Amino acid sequence: MNVRQAPEFPEWPQYDADEREGLIRALEQGQWWRMGGSEVDSFEEEFADHHGAAHALAVTNGTHALELALQCMGVGPGTEVIVPAFTFISSSQAVQRLGAVAVPADVDRHTYCIDVASAAAAVTPRTRAIMPVHMAGFMADMDALDKLSADTGVPVLQDAAHAHGARWRGKRVGELGSVATFSFQNGKLMTAGEGGAVLFPDTEMYEAAFLRHSCGRPRADRRYLHEVAGSNLRLNEFSAAVLRAQLRRLEEQTVTRQQRWALLSGLLDSIDGVVAQRCDPRTDFPSHYMAMFRVPGIGEERRNELVDRLVAAGLPAFAGFRAIYRTDAFWEMCAPDATLDEIAGRCPVTEAISEDCVWLHHRVLLAGEPVIRRTAEIIADTLAAVTAAPAGTAANAAPPATAVTAAATDV
Repeated sequence: MNVRQAPEFPEWPQYDADEREGLIRALEQGQWWRMGGSEVDSFEEEFADHHGAAHALAVTNGTHALELALQCMGVGPGTEVIVPAFTFISSSQAVQRLGAVAVPADVDRHTYCIDVASAAAAVTPRTRAIMPVHMAGFMADMDALDKLSADTGVPVLQDAAHAHGARWRGKRVGELGSVATFSFQNGKLMTAGEGGAVLFPDTEMYEAAFLRHSCGRPRADRRYLHEVAGSNLRLNEFSAAVLRAQLRRLEEQTVTRQQRWALLSGLLDSIDGVVAQRCDPRTDFPSHYMAMFRVPGIGEERRNELVDRLVAAGLPAFAGFRAIYRTDAFWEMCAPDATLDEIAGRCPVTEAISEDCVWLHHRVLLAGEPVIRRTAEIIADTLAAVTAAPAGTAANAAPPATAVTAAATDV
């Protein structure tokens, strides 16, 4: 067999002298935590400004950002939060960790974002929040969600872990009037290894969140007068210094990803049996956290074989998320009063996508056009090999290119 060299993609994370200077700056200021230093404060101001928000609060990670936002919105025992059934498990676990019930709603077959009609059907008197996830940086239907919120009185919490810098009809995430959370985990569009942030539209909620993220202790307290129940979710100065540098190159990288996705999505759609994720045109500045596509009807086993072979061919490929209700973790605590089959019956699109979706890490979209074209060729050739082979045998066949292991990633 003629083995061809695997394509070379840009490394991730990326860094340069700006990160180095920031780390030295944080080191030499002599205070390494947010209550004595200036890096976290500066990052929060810059991140809020970039997203058009009144306030940003930096925290330890994206899951904690969700937990903190939900707690400030009154989520706790006896309440419910509507979440997409197709998402990373943190979206539901953040709800359940607060003692509330995460209620799965189906997603749109084109954007993979929450289906607003399914969310509306799930609203009850116990619902305290509706949590859309801007999947892969393609934003959920914020117009319809805002109307649903106005009609029901249930606020929206944007899980924007994939949507750094994204815009909906010209409005940045922080300009949409609802609370939004972000992640800075190692694979994200900007990263310090771990980290998160919450955007708040008003000062009152921001101040309440600040208390809770700092063990319930006011900024100037010297007598341990903890006013509310909280936890230590404070981001450190070194992470903030790195994130300030990451933020400065976000816009340029996003434009590059947009250009490369325009090419790659067309190439994917030209492959027999492949359908690229669709972006609602009202998302006029998508951030492209992932390059996602479906192979409808392939089934979970062959989809997994496809992913294994793509990884062997040098692509940073991953299987799509498992439906949250099809994980043991979802049922461990605060499970809905419904069976798995009942929930699955309400989520037919999620059932299908969970079995046929594949995604590529966003560093693919930072590569040059020849690499993008080679990527599409590998996907086409590999899919043809997988579908031609008897089920369960394709993964054992010789890979079509030099074997490269894709690093695991949390999303």
